[in-house]
Amino acid sequence: MVTSLGHNAAIGARYVAHGADWMELAIDYREDLVGDTTTGVLASGPIITLMDMATSMAIWVRRGALAPQATLDLRVDYLRAATPGRSVVGRGECYRLTRRVAFVRGMAHDGDPDDPIAHVAGTFMMTDAA
Repeated sequence: MVTSLGHNAAIGARYVAHGADWMELAIDYREDLVGDTTTGVLASGPIITLMDMATSMAIWVRRGALAPQATLDLRVDYLRAATPGRSVVGRGECYRLTRRVAFVRGMAHDGDPDDPIAHVAGTFMMTDAA
């Protein structure tokens, strides 16, 4: 349901898999997501959006609830360009959860998790915490 709203719907984010504290989403290669038409490389925006949602949803599965939260910080370190024509998979993990802040990390790849496109690390604020 969440992937059908806002930016996630615009980039075509789709569910792949999840566990107790992680979530995998993917976006398929599309010409309208390309940032450089001469090379066919995806723009950074769709990858950032994918990773923001994958890490955010990892928090929700860890909490066991779809609760309000806000991205405080999301650092993205690009390691290489995505390969034109390939889908990008984003895996987010919530590795620490306090009453008010969730700590996340993750990575994006285009077919080989051992050859990532980007790593992310961030924090989210629980806006429903008392």
